[in-house]
Amino acid sequence: MVVAVASDEQLIAAAREGEKTAFKELVRRYQRRVAGTVIGMLGRCPEADDVGQETFIRFYRALDSFRGDSTLGSYLTRIAINLSLNELKRRKRRSSLFSSSDDESMPEAADEREGRLSYEDKQVIHWALGKLSPDYRAVVVLRLLEGYSTKETADILKVPLGTVLSRLSRAQKQMRKTLAPYYGDEI
Repeated sequence: MVVAVASDEQLIAAAREGEKTAFKELVRRYQRRVAGTVIGMLGRCPEADDVGQETFIRFYRALDSFRGDSTLGSYLTRIAINLSLNELKRRKRRSSLFSSSDDESMPEAADEREGRLSYEDKQVIHWALGKLSPDYRAVVVLRLLEGYSTKETADILKVPLGTVLSRLSRAQKQMRKTLAPYYGDEI
């Protein structure tokens, strides 16, 4: 089998039979999507790398039980979201144990607006995303950063469509409020 042209289903079947190149191809196909989800949830940090790797480890261990009820991309995204939420809970526990002050310093926003985001702008946006509750952040990451439809987002998060819509609306309002001092009317 030529793995680069094989379907996901064919690759999963081959990986179940122990064909390592098939699983490597699945990782290659979906690593950017998983990384985007995890970085959207956690920011760029060593834990994000760990969560991304753990996503594929969990998938490998669950190969035999994967039924294909959803697309492989949705399945992997769900694993990545769950692991990211677990990491956020660990962070919260660690910070409450070890933090003596509430340091919420904010990176400076760039003055240049040239149509694409500068490094500083990305930092500010990730900082603002970090201010959202994990439930709101998951919806923003899936809908706005990863481009899933409202229905796909609801399926991945296992919540009703209306919940996705209300969380997205509330998250956008919070983001606007958080970013307004740095971007004014530009948001």
